[in-house]
Order: sequence, then structure tokens, then C-alpha cells
Amino acid sequence: MNAVIYARYSSDNQREESIEGQIRECTEFAEKNDMVVIEHYIDRAFSAKTDDRPDFQRMIKDSEKHKFEVVIVWKLDRFARNRYDSANNKRILRKNGVKVVSATEQIADGSVGILMESILEGYAEFYSAELSEKIRRGQTENALKGKTNGGGVPFGYVLNSEQRLAINPTTAPIVLEIFQRYANGETKKEIAADLSNRGIKTKSGNSFVPNSFNKILSNRKYIGEFKYKDIVLPNIVPAIVPLELFETVQKRLEKNHRAPGRFKAKEEYLLTTKLFCGKCESMMVGESGTGKSGAKHYYYKCASAKRKRGCDKKAIKKDYIENLVVKETTEKILRDDVIERIADEIMSIQGQPNPTLLALQKQLEETNKGIENFLKAIQQGIITESTKQRLDELEKEKAELQIAIQKEELSKSLLTKDGIIQYINKFKYGDKDSIEYKRNIIDNFVNAVYVFDDYLIIIFNCKAGTKRVRLSTASELSGSDVDTQSPPKKQSVQKDGLFLFWFIYGGRQNRPLLTS
Repeated sequence: MNAVIYARYSSDNQREESIEGQIRECTEFAEKNDMVVIEHYIDRAFSAKTDDRPDFQRMIKDSEKHKFEVVIVWKLDRFARNRYDSANNKRILRKNGVKVVSATEQIADGSVGILMESILEGYAEFYSAELSEKIRRGQTENALKGKTNGGGVPFGYVLNSEQRLAINPTTAPIVLEIFQRYANGETKKEIAADLSNRGIKTKSGNSFVPNSFNKILSNRKYIGEFKYKDIVLPNIVPAIVPLELFETVQKRLEKNHRAPGRFKAKEEYLLTTKLFCGKCESMMVGESGTGKSGAKHYYYKCASAKRKRGCDKKAIKKDYIENLVVKETTEKILRDDVIERIADEIMSIQGQPNPTLLALQKQLEETNKGIENFLKAIQQGIITESTKQRLDELEKEKAELQIAIQKEELSKSLLTKDGIIQYINKFKYGDKDSIEYKRNIIDNFVNAVYVFDDYLIIIFNCKAGTKRVRLSTASELSGSDVDTQSPPKKQSVQKDGLFLFWFIYGGRQNRPLLTS
């Protein structure tokens, strides 16, 4: 009689020896009963609560070939812990002339054997359900106490002796910096390149790449929120990021997710997310088409017109509209009187509190309180080995925080009005044919552009307000057959925004900060 052996274990807590033991006992059973084992089917780290196991399914499929008559398992719970799956798969095997036997559980033939098998299967299912219930109950209790239930520790935190997340004074300021820079308009690519250049690594020790920020920027633990399944507890985790900053980042993430790609066919659409149809206020999206001569043409087209939703706005040439916006922006903004006003606004706000420094100072205050509480306990005679260990940890955290605060205070030099004016004046003399120059002008100074049939309105990121510009009718083209993504929701645009700059003189970045 030909037989196969099926073995499995359900979690990483069990080791390879578990499989070896099952195979050994099943092989001995086969030899005692004159069976020839022709195949081993093994599933590692797969639960038997379902039959969705690779080698198990392969075994069921192979039974159709009628090459074996018996499936040997160490115990019936190796085969299944769900009575429905067990009965259904045994029915399939019986149809193919195959019987399931247990190497360690003596089950008689006939009605008694059927009853015993049913009892064993039922117990296996009960044990599995009870175990899952106990695990869920324990994890729920942990969650209610703010303790983690496994999984990775987010960048910026460490796990303390009580299985709770605690601030990592070395990496937490990096988290705050990432949020600030992304909120201020920098791309994930730019932030990743800078962090890599500074030698800053991810939690796994790798260099930062744009995808490194996907989980960081949306992780609500950074605002102090703890979540486990349906349990959501605010202010349980030590917060690293202010709520207002976190919400600003979420809005930008949503906007960039909705926005059609800024890059299509290696062509950069500089006005993506800033160009709107004057007729229906839908976003105008980048698209391309090939002319009769085979030449490639690039346009912006109203997303509603593209989907034939009632708007008849024609497409407009990409290069024409981008060059026009850059030209009109430089003429309107890069004037001495406007630059002077921008510099005055920056000087008036640069005294605002530094959020990174405030966060570090708050962490230091909490650490000092913790040290004080432990010292009081020691004075009262409450001292154990764990007390001393935790006190040493807090003293170390305090020293690291003090160093981080000193570095942050030294890195934030005050700006001068002349320095601000000198920086903005650099834009006057850029190469107007350079993609990088045009990108800087649009990203830094343009809030939104509304395109009508014969004119457009540019709304600036400063108190220069708006500008109405006449269009050349020869610039308008019909739409191509390139599909676009869904347009975003209507966006309200502030017509009298404030243009701000954030400099770190003598540091690593000179970058603009936009608010509207």
C-alpha cells in the first residue's frame, strides 16, 4: 500500500525539529503497517484553521492521480482544526480512494471509529478557537494598557521594559523634521536624498528612499494615538508630531494621491495640482498625444472635459502655459518692493517657537519627572534591581536629550533681512530655459492658476495677490486620446496668501516654506 505523509506546524514558535519528529513517527507507523511512503507534504508556519495551505492543497490535488491510498498524519489536528474543512477534504480523498490515518491516535474502524474521529476533530477545533480567544483577550488587555502586541517599533521610538513605546531622543527629532519638510513642500525624494547624504539610516539600517516615508507620514502613533483593531486610545503614546502639522501632512498626502502623475512619459508637468479649469474649477491634468507626423505633443486638459461631464474647455499646450506662468510670475514677484515686503514678513515671524526644540524640552521635562519619582521611591526604601536599571536608563535618556537640545539651539541661527533679500534675488538671474528654474519659480511663488478661454488668473503665494493675463488663442488645442485619472475635489484658494521662507544658515538646507 502506497502512502504519503502530511506534516505541518502552525507558528514560528515551533521549530524545524517539530517537522522532523512528525516525519519520524509517521515513517515508523508506515513500516509497522507495511506501507511504502512515496512523498512528504510539509507546510511550515501555516495554521490548520483553514485548508489554504500550499502543500496541503497540492496533496489533495495529487490524490486525483491515484498513486497513493493513505495519508499519514502525526495527529488528526495536523490535517485540520476545522470540522467542515476536515470533512470536505476527507470526502474528496475518499472519492479518490485515499484514507487519512493518525500515527499516534488509535481509531477503530466502523461506527466507534467514526465517533472517535469526530470527537478528536471537534476537540482540535475547540482547542484552536479557545487558544485564539485567549490570545485576543490578552492582546486586548495589553492594548487597553497602552502596551504593544508585537510588530515593529516605529522609527523615533524605543520599547521600554513595560512593553510601551518611549521616545528615542536620537531619532525622534528626525521624525519631526521629515513631517515639517514634507508639509513645507519638499518631495519624498528630496528628503530621502538629504537624509542619506547626512548618513541617517532607517530603523533596519538601510538608506532612506522615497518609499521609506509611506508608513512614517501616515502613522498616527506620532500624535500619541494607540490603535489595536477597534480600540483607539488618544494620548497614550508619547507624541512626536503636533496634531496640526500631522493633519497638514495628511492633506498633502491625499492631494498627491489624487493628483495625476506629475511625470508622464518622462515629461514633467510643472503645474500639476496647481492648474485649474476656469469654467468648472476641475483640476487640469497632464496628457500627451502623437500627431500625424509622429511628433509627441503635451497638453494640460480639464479632467471634467476629458470625461465629458459637461465642461467644454479645450486643452492648452504644456510648454506655452508653463512658460507664460513663469514669465508673469517673475515680472510680478521679483520686484524690489515685493521682495522687501516678503523679507519684512519673514522677519516678523522668525521669532516663533521652534517645534523641534519644544518637543525635546518637553521630553526632558518628562524624563526629569520620572527620575524624581524613582528617587522618591528609593528614599522610601523601595529599591529593586529593576528600579536601579530603569533609573540608569532615564539618566542616560536625560544626557542624550540635553545634548540634542544644545545641538538644536546652536543650529538655529537668526536670519537677517539682508540675507533673505539676497536669497530671493537669486531668482532674478536664473536660466529661464531651465526646467529646474521654472520648477522653483512655480513651486515657490505660485499658489494656483485658473485658465479661461482667452485669459488666465495667477494666484501667488505672497501679498502680491493675483494677476490676470491674456492668452493667445493659437495656443489652444483639442484634447488627445490619453486617459486621465479622476479629478480632485474642489480646492479653495486663498487669494492673498503669505509667502514665507525657512533658512538654516550654515546648515544643510536652504529651502522655502509655503503657506497659503
